[in-house]
Amino acid sequence: MVRFEVLILGNSSATPMYGRHPTSQILNFNEQLLLIDCGEGTQMQLFRYGIRSTRISHIFISHLHGDHYLGLVGLLSSQHLMGRQSDLHLYGPAPLKEILDLQFKHSDTRLRYNLIFHPTNPNERAVILDLPSLKVSTFPLQHRIACTGFRFEEGVRPATLNVEEVERQKVPTAFLKLLKRGVDCVDKKGIVYKAAELTLPGDKPRSYAFCSDTIMSDAYFEAIQDVNLLYHESTFLHDMVDRAKETFHTTSREAAEVAKAVNAKQLLLGHYSARYRDLQPLLDESRAVFPNTTLSEEGKWFAI
Repeated sequence: MVRFEVLILGNSSATPMYGRHPTSQILNFNEQLLLIDCGEGTQMQLFRYGIRSTRISHIFISHLHGDHYLGLVGLLSSQHLMGRQSDLHLYGPAPLKEILDLQFKHSDTRLRYNLIFHPTNPNERAVILDLPSLKVSTFPLQHRIACTGFRFEEGVRPATLNVEEVERQKVPTAFLKLLKRGVDCVDKKGIVYKAAELTLPGDKPRSYAFCSDTIMSDAYFEAIQDVNLLYHESTFLHDMVDRAKETFHTTSREAAEVAKAVNAKQLLLGHYSARYRDLQPLLDESRAVFPNTTLSEEGKWFAI
């Protein structure tokens, strides 16, 4: 099975607190590394958890609040100093390019590699990366400033052999790979082996949705429907729901309600307020609504 998992580098909101770092995650898809948000300290977290930053091929920034991108300039500069030569694709709000250009201008930094910037549109859903094996799409979230969520979806998974039928028809071994690709085969005696009879549909493609800072709203529910793993910010306990609405954030109970409404398979909480040293109450509150909830923990991989 193709490796598809996410590593939590940071899970704190606004400021580093209690050993927790601002938002950042690594997505490993079949050994291709993608970075989602890049809060302060991301470089050190990558080093701490044994991730070679030069392996990152794509970076996705949800919005321009500092706890989601202030580690980016340092990371890009370090790639330059480390002699990176491969292209690096960066997806984020259009003003991010202006910020980077200004930083590099006044530090007289000329990157030795191609940094390819792809502006995201915070007002509509869009496919921003479409590969045969992986599709990445954006969807609008409702935060105090323009903010996008990301959905990462596996390509169509290959068919599997119907072993019983393969054995019954005594299919030549040389035909098996072609049959799995949907190709009918004919042997020297003219016997036809039909892929439709000898294979079973592949498993449903897996998906991961990253819901960065947002107030709870059904406006983005369709974009994350039936997702395997849903990361959703859960800044506050529900007794602070008024504060959550005021700051355009979500409570742990609301995150659970979202997961339940969109038929997610598993919910991952994060973006914890610095007022909470102990995160267990957030987990308990969410599990009361959506039992398959987990706390995002720094340094831990979560399979999708």
